[in-house]
Order: sequence, then structure tokens, then C-alpha cells
Amino acid sequence: MQDNEARQWARKIWNKIEVKISAECDRIGSKIPYIARNGKYEDVMAKDPYWWTNGFWAGILWLLYQDSKEEKYLTAARGVEDRLDECLAGFTGLHHDVGFMWLHTAVLDYRLTKQERSLERALHAATILAGRFNPGGQFIRAWNGDKTGWMIIDCMMNLALLYWASEQTGDPRFCRIAINHADTALKYLVRDDGSCNHIGVLDPDQPELLETPAGQGYASGSSWTRGQAWGLYGFAISAAHTKAVNPERSDSYLSASKRIAHYFIASVASYGFIPPIDFRGPREPETKDSSAGTIAASGLLQLADLVDASERQFYTDAALGILKAIDETCCDWDPARDSIVQEGSCAYHCKSEERHIPLIYGDYFFIEGAHRLLHPDFKVW
Repeated sequence: MQDNEARQWARKIWNKIEVKISAECDRIGSKIPYIARNGKYEDVMAKDPYWWTNGFWAGILWLLYQDSKEEKYLTAARGVEDRLDECLAGFTGLHHDVGFMWLHTAVLDYRLTKQERSLERALHAATILAGRFNPGGQFIRAWNGDKTGWMIIDCMMNLALLYWASEQTGDPRFCRIAINHADTALKYLVRDDGSCNHIGVLDPDQPELLETPAGQGYASGSSWTRGQAWGLYGFAISAAHTKAVNPERSDSYLSASKRIAHYFIASVASYGFIPPIDFRGPREPETKDSSAGTIAASGLLQLADLVDASERQFYTDAALGILKAIDETCCDWDPARDSIVQEGSCAYHCKSEERHIPLIYGDYFFIEGAHRLLHPDFKVW
């Protein structure tokens, strides 16, 4: 698909997104949604203020604001950002996903409006994330509790907050932590064939891999599709941010992202471009995780920005193939109902009520993909 065709598709989709999100914004405002039940979102904040998805609704609102400059999107997004202050104050409930929470709230606010309070919040969050770095094992630890040596592929996305903090402050320690974590993830989480482990359990005193639990996938050694998408996108982000400061590492991250992308594209093609929950799980019963597709598609567009012109179309076409398949088979465009992308799944072995459902991050990355095609110079990560 040529660039002008891709933009035409994205503009058509964006018009539908505007109608849907405008109606949702009027209903939801600064509530923080996660899963839509029977076409209606509930506010997650009262149940779990530290939940990793709590920034994505604001991210959607900022993307709509960037395109339209409609004040209601800014107002609602700022309301979410204000509500997350209690998490910064609470601190102990926070974990590795502070990047997801404040990149889409405070960082986007600062990029678009230069509000100083947002800069302070984002740097606060980046400092918390940096504080989770284990210098012995050379990784950012996942979660809390008894998981001292755990790292996960998802955290590759959170590194964007650390790269941003170094760029804002001129302090290389944030970037250095991100690079060290990315190196460890590349060594222990990315397999030779481009598939990824979800979890690596390391010796917390030295970078030595002890085991690779199944995590949210089917089994140890399987291929949880959302994890593949995090790896694809996350290494592309690291490649972009290290290109100027460390070209050799940037090349290695780019190579990793391409390897994962090729594995993902080849695998998802046999499922009609709608990912299952795990590429190496049983074919029956049939499973789907549309959110893995939207994340991968946006990551493929990031990857397309980093490669030579001779390769760019390959990744763009793959992203469009996934986004179009999701639009045609998984989307609910009724403005009276909350959520767009249906058929998301939290994990392979999750409860039935957490499988084949609409998830806020499925919507976010679908919208981000369309936004990337319309505004290629605007960067979120």
C-alpha cells in the first residue's frame, strides 16, 4: 500500500474515531476505563489506582487533542493526570509500568502544552522507574513482592520514559539504565528465531538466567503474542533513542526489532492477521487477542520510520494489513457504546470474563496507529 493510500485509509478511520471518542469523552470525562462490560466502561481508579493501563485513556484523549485542538479532550486528559497524583504520593503500589502510566499523561501533556507541572510529574515517574534498576543483574525488576529477580518483555516499552528523561535533563543516567536493561532483555528474552520469552527470572546479584516461566502465555517456551508485540515495538523505540548517542547499540536493537517483526508477520498471516493469544498455543479452542495486533501494527510503523526506503513499504504494508483486518472483524463503531476494538484477551490462562473482550489499550494502539499515518512527525514514545 502506497503512502497516499495508507493516509486515505487512516483519514477515513480517523473520522470514525472522532465520532466514537467524542461521544465517549462526553460520557466518561476523567474517569479511568479498562474493560468495557456490555458496552459500558467503569472507573478503575477506585478499584486499583496503580493498575498499569491507567494512562491509556488520557493517551487517546491527547492524540485526539493533537489532531483537533478540541478543549474537551485536554480537560478530560488533565483530569486523569491530576487523579494519578495519588499514585506518585502512594509510591509503594507502583511497579515497572510507570512508563505506561505517565508517558500518556504527563509526558504527552508537556509535549503538547509545556505545562511545567506535567514535566515535574513525568520526571518524578522516571526517577521511580530508574530506582527499580538492579545494578547486579543489570535489569529493571518487574512487579513487587517476592519477584526480586524478575524481568519481563513488556518493560521494553517503559524504557521510553527513561530516554525522554535523559533528553529533557541532559542527565545520561536515565539513558544508561535503559540501555543496560535493553541489553539484558536482548540477551535473555529474545530467542534466535525472533520469538520472545515473556518472563526471565535472573539471579538478582548477577546477570545469569535461572528460568523462563510461562507468564501470560500458554507455557514456558511458547510465544505469547502480546509479548511479541511489546518486544517488536520496544526494541524499535530503543533503536530510535540510541541512534545518536550509541549507534552500535541502536543497530543491534533495530536488528532485534526486525527479527521479532518477521516472526510476528509470518505467524499472524496464518490467522488472518488477527493474532491468537499465543502463536504456539493449541489451535483449538480458537483464541484471539486483537490488542496484540494493534500494538504490533503501531510498532511496525515505528520500525518503518527507522529502515531504508527499500524496506519501509514492507513494514507499513504489514501494519496496514493488521489494522484493516481488525477494523473489518473486531471493531464496534456505535458511538452509544464504549470501546472500539473487541476480541482482546488479558492472558492465555485468564478467567473467561477476561478473554475476547474490549481492552482500553487495544483501542489506544489502534488509534495511535491511525494517528501515526496522519501525523508521522509526532512522536509519543
